[in-house]
Amino acid sequence: MTGGAARPDAVIATCLGQRADEPDPARAAHLVSHDTLALAQNWLTRDPLAGTPLVVVTRGAVAVDADDRPTDLPAATAWGLIRSAQSENPGRFVLLDLDDDPRSTVALPAAVGAGEPQLALRAGQLRVPRLVRLGPPPERPEPDLSAGTVLVTGATGALGRLVARHLVTRHDVPRLLLVSRSGPDAPGAADLVAELTALGADAQVVAADVTDRDALAVLLDEIPADRPLVGVVHAAGILDDGVLPALTPARFDTVLAPKVDAAWHLHELTEKLDLAAFVLFSSAAGLFGGPGQANHAAANAFLDALAHHRRARGLAVTSMAWGPWANPDGPGGPQGHVDEERMSRAGFRPLGPDEGMALFSEGLRHDEPAIAPVSLDHAVLGRFGPALPRLLHGLVRTAGAGPAASPTGDAAALRDTLAATAEADRDRVLSDLVRTHAAAVLGYASIRDVDADKGFVELGFDSLTAVEFRNRLSAATGLRLPSTLIYDRPTTAAMVTHLRGALLAERSTSALSVLGELNKLEGAMRAIAADDTDRAAVAARLRELLSLWTYAEGGADDPDAGDGNLSSASAEELFHLLDDELGTA
Repeated sequence: MTGGAARPDAVIATCLGQRADEPDPARAAHLVSHDTLALAQNWLTRDPLAGTPLVVVTRGAVAVDADDRPTDLPAATAWGLIRSAQSENPGRFVLLDLDDDPRSTVALPAAVGAGEPQLALRAGQLRVPRLVRLGPPPERPEPDLSAGTVLVTGATGALGRLVARHLVTRHDVPRLLLVSRSGPDAPGAADLVAELTALGADAQVVAADVTDRDALAVLLDEIPADRPLVGVVHAAGILDDGVLPALTPARFDTVLAPKVDAAWHLHELTEKLDLAAFVLFSSAAGLFGGPGQANHAAANAFLDALAHHRRARGLAVTSMAWGPWANPDGPGGPQGHVDEERMSRAGFRPLGPDEGMALFSEGLRHDEPAIAPVSLDHAVLGRFGPALPRLLHGLVRTAGAGPAASPTGDAAALRDTLAATAEADRDRVLSDLVRTHAAAVLGYASIRDVDADKGFVELGFDSLTAVEFRNRLSAATGLRLPSTLIYDRPTTAAMVTHLRGALLAERSTSALSVLGELNKLEGAMRAIAADDTDRAAVAARLRELLSLWTYAEGGADDPDAGDGNLSSASAEELFHLLDDELGTA
């Protein structure tokens, strides 16, 4: 910090979700997302605190196990939002959830220093989120959906159509109420009804705004008594991706409404019914975050919390945090080639329609309130080393130490390489580094496909790929780089100049820092009286440090290196030697 003030180890911000002035959890979730967005955006502008994490503290926003009940559903949106912020800006944010036990408040400082990006305190005990593999489904029947009506939201979208077919062919659902904004006017709606009718089901497509509680209540009241509602599949959703600095409260509202508002309305309007299934289509983004998806992650984190809320009340529920779907024009929507490659680089295999629907049915047989149907590429994830998401530490075995598994080691090796490289060749080393990561992010087959004379935007970078590129370069160099990096340094040459200056300056700064500490040491040594009993102990420790220094400088095979002379030096001789080393004799 400026003015000579010490930089804090962490800054804590408390997030209050449920509030007296807004008792409705869905509407309160919007307000929480607005406040948390403003907090995160403001924090990212605090350059002097770039090395200090912001700890966002909630109380009862998440469940640590199937029996834990969230008491603050709106605050769950803050968890999704900040998880995405962590993906875009590693090291800048920490999430911490407390219970009402006083021991947890006492343990908060120790928890902040635990080095975990996401954690909870329950009865003073530290809990961290880890995914675990579900075993075979228990020996119990699947939910019986054959005796009535199943309502599907987002039903005319790609996922909704897939689910509708599967409910008829796999779960023998006799009647489907298919709801979407466009209803019968949606492209392919008539063909879907004809297909389901041919399969023996009574399918009705209805245009309705599921964010409107009153309209949804009327729709449910019109379900015939002889075909009562037995299941709900909430698959509605809208994407409006953007990196954190570009998002606005309005863009959060757009994404939260069809997910959060509709889910809460469905919960309230059906909680007195004996439903066989209440399925929420969540997303892995709510668990992992994901660059550019803070609003999407916030909405889905609310769905996962709602699932635990329903389970605590003894109600049927399964929240499915889906991984990415395959086929840009299929179930997962228009993701595009680069997005699929990004998911693959992140260790997620896109799900095919048949695989996804098999996981849907299997998920219904489990008794867990929230599950994550994802396909992980263990070979890719195993090479992440320390960069592996903490959520996967219980599932994935990482490779041993090595360049791919040690970002810190990579950064140190790069500095050593630059220091040992002739000045005329340093730019080539850095240019190769920049273009290697640019090729990986853009999905190019080779570094040769990255024209060093073209600007990054011209090469195909957008705001989302720019974030991934920045994070890759930060890990490779050990430097804190701004989110506007490719716009501040728009070409490979400009980027190389910036990196070279920062890396070499940092190396010089490190040496100056050591010399500064030695000057402080000199002052402390002079304060020790000649007859002080600690003088010999200090001399012994200094003798050991000088031995290590000369050993590293001269090498193990250098006959003049080592501690032969130092080991026999007296305390007085050693202090005189230090005077000579420090230039104070």
